[in-house]
Amino acid sequence: MASAPSPEVLRAPLVVEFPFTRSLGPVQSAFLTGLRERTVLGVRTGDGRTLVPPVEYDPVTAEEIRDLVQVATTGTVTTWAWNHEPRRGQPLDTPFAWVLVKLDGADTALLHALDAPGPDAVRTGMRVRIRWAPERVGAITDIACFEAYEGTAGQTRPAAHSGEFDDAVTGIVAAARLDYTYSPGRAQTAYINALSARKTVGERCPSCQKVYVPPRGACPTCGIATAERVEVGPRGTVTTYCIVNIKAKNAMNDAIEVPYVYAHIALDGADLALHARIAGIPYDQVRMGLRVEPVWTEGGRFPDHYRPTGEPDADYDTYKELV
Repeated sequence: MASAPSPEVLRAPLVVEFPFTRSLGPVQSAFLTGLRERTVLGVRTGDGRTLVPPVEYDPVTAEEIRDLVQVATTGTVTTWAWNHEPRRGQPLDTPFAWVLVKLDGADTALLHALDAPGPDAVRTGMRVRIRWAPERVGAITDIACFEAYEGTAGQTRPAAHSGEFDDAVTGIVAAARLDYTYSPGRAQTAYINALSARKTVGERCPSCQKVYVPPRGACPTCGIATAERVEVGPRGTVTTYCIVNIKAKNAMNDAIEVPYVYAHIALDGADLALHARIAGIPYDQVRMGLRVEPVWTEGGRFPDHYRPTGEPDADYDTYKELV
């Protein structure tokens, strides 16, 4: 008798995105403010090397360095790689070359984009110059890209610079973003599919007999693969919790008013606590040992929250191993 085919393992595109805010020290502040003013600054080390982009500490001696110098806006490509398919947020939206450019007067190379008609037009040793962005704000993107340049080496000896500008840039906000495809694997695919039928399913370790929810496909204690599926809950016990006082910036939590409670809940029959929101009770009345049950919304693929069952609190000894 043929066995039933295994359900397809789930896959979904996910995006992790957040603004990264940082302050700038005097060296980075001068460098970025200089770009806004079409000026490229480097820093001179104790042994006379000029580093572009500048750093605050010598990479060889770890000594603090503040001796700013101005280098040219022309330079030489030291190495390159062709980018056939530009991605979101990259300097150019047509194919281009990533290049390391040693600006005239610098001893290190700056990474940026080179606008070129194709890879045959790029070579190590070619001369290039900065193409400035029409509007500059004090960021590395003030360099729109590099472009081919037929001239010879310009300024080769860096000139001292005070690093002082009006309205200096003192901080930046960089958008950090990661696009990837996530697959929960066989065990969690079964768990997610069971949730859509309003069931919670874990897997039992064949050695220690513990039931893990959500299942991981292997016992984290014994290191043995798990396959036996066990339905647990739906009721459970709050093992520990936290009070959330800051509203999250996403659509899922827009309707949830702070403060609210997120808790670890040990479902009946499970040996691992999962986390979920607690509602239906004032936040300051949530406690360890509180007995709760899931609340589902129409069409929901997972419980919206858990609420008190009205049962007596669980004895601490029944859940202390899961705190």
